[in-house]
Amino acid sequence: MAQVHYYKRFENNLVQRVKNGALWLVAKTGSFFRAIFRFLARRYTVMLVPHSEKRVYNFHISVAVMCLFFLVFFGVAGIFFWYSAITGSSRGGITERDSRLRDTQVNLEQLKNEVNQLSRNARSFEAVLSSTLLSLGADPGAMGIVPSAGTRSSLFNLQGNDDVLKEVDDIRHLAMYLSSAVEPVKEIGAILDSQGAILSEIPSIWPLKGGPGIGHFTDFFGIHPDPFTGAPRMHTGIDISTYRQGDPIVATADGEVAYTGYEPSGFGNYIIIRHQHGFYTRYAHLLKSAVEKGQEVKQGETIGYVGNTGRSTGPHLHYEVHIGSDVVDPIKYLNIYRVGTR
Repeated sequence: MAQVHYYKRFENNLVQRVKNGALWLVAKTGSFFRAIFRFLARRYTVMLVPHSEKRVYNFHISVAVMCLFFLVFFGVAGIFFWYSAITGSSRGGITERDSRLRDTQVNLEQLKNEVNQLSRNARSFEAVLSSTLLSLGADPGAMGIVPSAGTRSSLFNLQGNDDVLKEVDDIRHLAMYLSSAVEPVKEIGAILDSQGAILSEIPSIWPLKGGPGIGHFTDFFGIHPDPFTGAPRMHTGIDISTYRQGDPIVATADGEVAYTGYEPSGFGNYIIIRHQHGFYTRYAHLLKSAVEKGQEVKQGETIGYVGNTGRSTGPHLHYEVHIGSDVVDPIKYLNIYRVGTR
């Protein structure tokens, strides 16, 4: 029982202390606010005394009004500085956007010039492609080539959406034209490849390795005085001289070596090659041969070397072209493809 009475007394004392503390806090808080109200309620007199003998003006103002005045003043000043900072930032952003807009306009002008140049090049390409196809016997329209759009000087003119749409339409037409030109270009490549294959089967290149810059004509096809007797005689080929022996001689077309032989009083060392389409070629007065009978040779392949064998007045190549049993002027075929050998 004594323990219970002890806790009861402790509880009562604690409650009384909390109650007294709360009452003290309320009293102090009330005293604080009363002191503030008394301070704010104080009134001061502001006297305006003119230098002349005019009336003196008195203004009575309380501390609360002065606090409200200063609060409003600093609030307005703060808003003013905040607005000034926002305005300055906006001006900087506008200046930056203006600079970007000028750069964009410059880039658009450059792009306009580039696309105009592209359109001009496309028109030139269109003309050349159509001319090439016509020369090869192909109809550009039948091959599905879409005419390219014309160039507009107002490309990327941003004055109206209609102009921009027209320029976009022009570029779309240009893209369609380039796309449609792919197959004709491939066709041209195929035609040229086939022509190249045909040319490789016809005696059409210079018979000395290195092309037409190697050697010069010393006698032509036709009736000329014989260099030994002076009597007229039929020269069945052309003579090409380099003033030296040992220069490589090449096959003027793909073919098969039909004969290699030696005539001491005629062609000396010589080679005959059988080609496609009834062509034969003869290479005479060779120093030596580099191929054998029955061997397959390619156009531009070395078959022998310039010499002075047989009935000859000096180192040279005697070159003949035959079609079946007829002998023809080799120069007519050399003009087909007078470029360096491979």
